[in-house]
Amino acid sequence: MSTSSAFTDELSRLDATATAEAVRAGDVSPVEVLDAAVARVEAVDPQLGAVATADFERARAVAVRLGSVRLADLPFAGVPTIVKDNADVAGLPTRHGSEALTGARPAVHTEKLIQQLFDMGTVSLGKSTLPEFGFSPSREHADGRTTRNPWGLDRTAGGSSSGSAALVAAGALPLAHGADGGGSIRIPAACCGLVGLKPTRGRLVRSPDSEKMPVDIVAEGVLTRSVRDTVTYFREAERRFRNPGLPSVGSVQGPVTGTLRIGVIAESPTGGVLDEPTRRQLDATLDLLEGLGHQLVPVTLPPVGPFVEDFLHYWSLLVFSVVVGGKRLYDPSFDNRRLTPFTLGLARRFRHDILRTPGNLVRMRRSTRTFESAFAGVDAVVSPTLSTVAPPLGHLDSDLPYDVLLPRLLEWIPFTPMANATGMPSISLPLGHDDATGLPVGVCFTAATGRDPLLLELALQLEEATPFRTLGD
Repeated sequence: MSTSSAFTDELSRLDATATAEAVRAGDVSPVEVLDAAVARVEAVDPQLGAVATADFERARAVAVRLGSVRLADLPFAGVPTIVKDNADVAGLPTRHGSEALTGARPAVHTEKLIQQLFDMGTVSLGKSTLPEFGFSPSREHADGRTTRNPWGLDRTAGGSSSGSAALVAAGALPLAHGADGGGSIRIPAACCGLVGLKPTRGRLVRSPDSEKMPVDIVAEGVLTRSVRDTVTYFREAERRFRNPGLPSVGSVQGPVTGTLRIGVIAESPTGGVLDEPTRRQLDATLDLLEGLGHQLVPVTLPPVGPFVEDFLHYWSLLVFSVVVGGKRLYDPSFDNRRLTPFTLGLARRFRHDILRTPGNLVRMRRSTRTFESAFAGVDAVVSPTLSTVAPPLGHLDSDLPYDVLLPRLLEWIPFTPMANATGMPSISLPLGHDDATGLPVGVCFTAATGRDPLLLELALQLEEATPFRTLGD
């Protein structure tokens, strides 16, 4: 299977923490780090299709300015990154991965959460690709607008944080922005062999899109190759915005100590079939957890059929609001005639079931209590992230007929949406690979609201026990 690796220089092998340490120590300048990153991105992006908008010239100006500031106060000093193209960065258009916004004007302001990321010392190379408005977990189109998986160029990179994940996994960047509304950080993390945490609802400052939602299912964060980078990001984000109702991520100092009770979800809650690599990796993870001294207990979820229908209806409501209100919500140039068949199919679905909406919103708001009751008595729950390794390109093409694509998506992502509806934290870890294809296999850990610190401590322990493999190994 063809791969695309940018692990071609010493800097490419450093995670974000080590990159910043080298910059602060004077071993390398921010400009040198940036120039190396630009060269790596330019080398692999023709294969990956991960950059939506390049902003290299402005990035170099930022790197030059960093050479004259106090770097000791910047946790990610000089670290190159990229922003998913559904978040505003002043001076760049936000096209949300959609042909309907081809003519979008540059944003006037940078979103608060993105500005926080920049304030940590990162240098953004531009915008990364995503499926249209993040409505699908794979960015692939018959016309070639496709983001490929660096572990296998004929496979999806996942989504909707597709481009960010591809660039980090390829070694072009050590860290990138992502957003998760149904698994959109964890899905590409699993496909591309990365760490991806969807934090507790309200952990980070909310995006403008989140603030408009009747039930906020979207959380933002980063995709990384090391747990410590994820820990550092959330610790520093907390310094800039602290939700006093949640336990502090600053308490995370190292791997978890003591024994945890970990619930096990070993089968697809929707009745789908796990592929052999996924089942094998879940079994290996359970053995690893027991070897580390943790206690495993089965978990019985409440009936998920009604939840799937409710989540899909709510998702369709969000899609419908974009289809009919895109000019007002995003840009006057918005042209809904250029939306994909999948997007338009979801909007038709909502129109057909619109009378379900009041009850749907009530049940979505109750979902936290419903699912957390199933987690009572355990510290965390382990499951596959996805039902299979990354599928071949074409299987999840957004230009497929709606009634063909939707069942395929539901079968592939039965595990991730629960955490979005409930607001619970959930993290995908790259704990294994499929020997036959070389593709990564992600394993997911979910915990009760606010227990992000515990998930990060557990992730540090698992990373220490089984160091994560990269394309550079």
